Amino acid sequence: MLKFFDSSLRLFVVPLSVATIWITVTNKEDNSSYGMLQYSNLSGLKYMVFISALCAGYALVAIACSWLKYLVSKAWIFFISDQIIAYLVITSVAAVMEIYYLAYNGAKEDSWSEACSSYGKFCNRVKLALILNIFTFGCFLVLAVISAFRTFSLFDPPLLNSQEVEQVRG
Repeated sequence: MLKFFDSSLRLFVVPLSVATIWITVTNKEDNSSYGMLQYSNLSGLKYMVFISALCAGYALVAIACSWLKYLVSKAWIFFISDQIIAYLVITSVAAVMEIYYLAYNGAKEDSWSEACSSYGKFCNRVKLALILNIFTFGCFLVLAVISAFRTFSLFDPPLLNSQEVEQVRG
């Protein structure tokens, strides 16, 4: 059952990542006063596209590898790689969240005005991509917990001698 849930979550990540990429890459808006704004103007959005592509590719490879008996016995491989991907996704969430915050609120102390009033469609699509990326992170967070459970359940708990048990109770 756990293997099915694991594979389902990994499979669910693929369309989330592809949708994030598509929404971000096709996001552009032209404003007669300020000019064209597109995702390639913002390095945080380019980073999110790269990480989303990495997530989709990793999820597909992990699904294929999870069904191979030899690699399933190497639970630590999934544990380490799931942790790394989860951390990378949360960094892309943070980068895009900062972009969205600055576009929505501006930074008056740095003389940056908000941009969402001029580029409303662009901001709405960034927000949608951010939400999808947050869902992707949620999936990888659960996958990281599952892979941690699988890895650490292979080991016996540490043995306590009677003195340590008395100290813990005591």
